[in-house]
Amino acid sequence: MTAPVFVLDPLVLPDHRGGEYVLDGPEGRHAVSVKRMRPGEEVVLTDGRGRWTEGVVKAAEGKDRLVVTDLGSVREEPPAQPRITVVQALPKGDRGELAVETMTETGVDAIVPWTASRCVTQWKGERGLKSLAKWRATAREAGKQSRRVRFPEVADAATSKQVAALLAKADLAAVLHEDRAYPSEPLATAELPAEGEIVLVVGPEGGVSPEELALFEQAGAKAYRLGRSVLRTSTAGTAATALLLGRTGRWS
Repeated sequence: MTAPVFVLDPLVLPDHRGGEYVLDGPEGRHAVSVKRMRPGEEVVLTDGRGRWTEGVVKAAEGKDRLVVTDLGSVREEPPAQPRITVVQALPKGDRGELAVETMTETGVDAIVPWTASRCVTQWKGERGLKSLAKWRATAREAGKQSRRVRFPEVADAATSKQVAALLAKADLAAVLHEDRAYPSEPLATAELPAEGEIVLVVGPEGGVSPEELALFEQAGAKAYRLGRSVLRTSTAGTAATALLLGRTGRWS
């Protein structure tokens, strides 16, 4: 198993290679009291934006101090190509955090919360800010859990017009939509770009409205389907991301 990941933002380490660093605060508490790291175990320190280094635990002090030594040089993981962004309609309850968690573990690069017209959940005022904060915290924790050093970006909530603008700039603009009365193509056979941006729209439980489909079509998007079964909004993005990662070679 790869070494556990802890976040330092910014990733500021001793000037000399092989030096020591004391991981404290919430990350130190998680390392000592939850992960129960012990001397001799390896760790990865990252800023979550691609920069990272490795080290070895020298000591665990108290409940929230982890002394890391033998630090290597800071390396940077380049952004993966093609970049995959999922526009996720707001699900009900905690299914939004479930979608963010599983998409992050799978390997999505960016997530855009979308206030679709048929969403039961609406992010407004203080409640909206708290919900967005939960999504971002979930992406961070899932990124650590899945041993990533470049966590997905979680954007501010977008309107349908803002989503259309995002689709217009994409190298592949796709809307997951299963409707016998509306033509769609299998995502498994879509022509994929070797680099650039793939933007995938996942609608709410009630589906993407005709008005939104027309708006997205004008922006250059096409409708695609995954298969015969209809997935819930909280799982469709993860399934589609996995399919795209396999087809683009990012999972090779």
